[in-house]
Parts: sequence; C-alpha cells; structure tokens
Amino acid sequence: MNMIFAGTSDFASPSLEALIASPQHDVLAVITQPDKPRGRGREMQITPIKEIALAHSIPVLQPEKISAPESIAEIKEFGQIGAFVVVAYGQKIPKELLEWPQCGVINVHGSILPKYRGAAPIQYALIMGEQQTGVTTMLMDEGWDTGDMLLQESLEIDPNENAEELSIRLSAIGAKLLIRTLDGVADGTINPIPQDNDLATMVRSLARDAGAVDWSLAANDIVNLIRGCTPRPGAFTKLNGSTIKIWRAQVDSFDEVNGQAGEIVAVGKEGIVVAAGNGSVRIVDLQPESKQRMPAADFARGGKVSVGDKFDVR
Repeated sequence: MNMIFAGTSDFASPSLEALIASPQHDVLAVITQPDKPRGRGREMQITPIKEIALAHSIPVLQPEKISAPESIAEIKEFGQIGAFVVVAYGQKIPKELLEWPQCGVINVHGSILPKYRGAAPIQYALIMGEQQTGVTTMLMDEGWDTGDMLLQESLEIDPNENAEELSIRLSAIGAKLLIRTLDGVADGTINPIPQDNDLATMVRSLARDAGAVDWSLAANDIVNLIRGCTPRPGAFTKLNGSTIKIWRAQVDSFDEVNGQAGEIVAVGKEGIVVAAGNGSVRIVDLQPESKQRMPAADFARGGKVSVGDKFDVR
C-alpha cells in the first residue's frame, strides 16, 4: 500500500521504521515539524522522524501549517495514496487531507480510547495512577482523537516506570499494531468501532510548571506526578530558593510520619525521605540547579541537606 507518514517525536519512530521494513507498504513521503533551534548553542535540530526518512532517502515535507492551501497542494502532488498514517505529529490534519486517502487517515494513539484523548495520554495515565494503559489505532476525523477505533492493545504499567520508559514500550506496541491495522483495513477484516463519548477524557499538553511538587498531597500522588513529568517537563521542588529537579522517587511509607509536609525526615544511602500530606516520599535521583543529575544520597552526603530542612510545599 502506498502511503504518506506524518510524525515528529520519538514515539513515532518505531511505526515509521516498521512501515519501511514492511514489504507490503511503501512510504512515499514523510511529513514532520520544521527544524527548531535547541540547546545553549541554538543549533538547528531535526526531528527523529526526519532523521529516519533521510537515512532511507524518503522525501521530507516540513510545513509550518499543514492546513495551509500550499501545504495541502504540495502533499497531494504525490498522487492517490492508500493511507495517510499519523503518529505523534503535532498538528491537526485538515478535512481535505482526511478525505484524500483511499483507506482514510490512520492514527496511532498512546491510550485506550476514549480515555485520555489529546496531547499527553502517556503522561496523564501515570499522573492519574493508572495501572493499565495501551495503544489504539483509529480513523481520524475532524475532532481531537474522536474517530472510529480500529484495533487496541493494552499493557500493565510498571509501578516504577516514568513517562519516557512507558512511551518506549507503547511505541513498540503501536508499531506492530499499525501494521496489523493496515493489513486488516486493506483486506476488509477490521470493522471500525465508534467511540463512546460519555466515557471520554481529554488531556492537554503539560505546562512547563506542571511538575511543581505539592508536598501537601499524598505520597503516591506525588510519586505519580514525578513519574508522569519525567523527563519532560520535569518534576521539581525548591529548597532555600534553589530549584531541585527530581528524576526518580518512590513511596517510602503510606503511614503518617513525624514531620510537616515537605520536611526532610530521613537521609541515608537509599536517598532523601520527605514527609508528604499523607505518608512519605523517598527521593532517589535528583538534579540540583546548574548541576548534573545525581543520586539523592550523594547530594545529601555533600552536606546540602539534613533532617529538619524543608522543601517548599509548592
């Protein structure tokens, strides 16, 4: 099947690689977000999807707005296609392109729809303390992740994994599910299933300060927030006016502890234990302001914190 692939982030990479490796499918072109300056040197950085496409000599389009008439015209120059595949692209597909492919526009979404529609399904599954999530393939329509579902596959969430780790597992599942979906759509063995809008939830991109830790929350809620915000936008707290990024933490105790919310109640080789609104949290890895990531125990051994010190509640 001839197709166009649109994607941007690492989550989309396994899907594109699976399509390229599949003898049944031919990727005519790749659409991805424009190159952007990154880092202190502000050097232009290409997307992971563009990197894969260039390595396989696949034409790359990078429209500022895919809905612009000139962008639509440029895409349609590739002629009639069987499918348009979209995975973590970052722009809404216009109606004219939704109606263009023979088999429609097929999306790979990192949740069990209709739960967690939107831009951050993986992060919110962790933040909300879900024990299970998965991947859904669907036919895109003009809404945000509201189209008819094609296939789904679920997995159990590891209680210690963060958003990046979960995303890697889901992206691998998504790639396999995409191939199964395209094959099933092509031979007519998949029947689209409408979503139940009454069960739908919508999640937006996480704001830059979404990872600010509120130590008055329960310990498990704090740990889930840290997991969901790692590595981006990052979970953080403040101590004496200095920002400390928390990379990894775990619930130390669900029981009440002798300390106020945000107060350090223990320091040892396993990390820094902080009182929460209910229970306590053990910080395992952290990153002081303008420093590298390090074990919390090393930070404590450097004399930076001691029992009785208190992180800002928020």
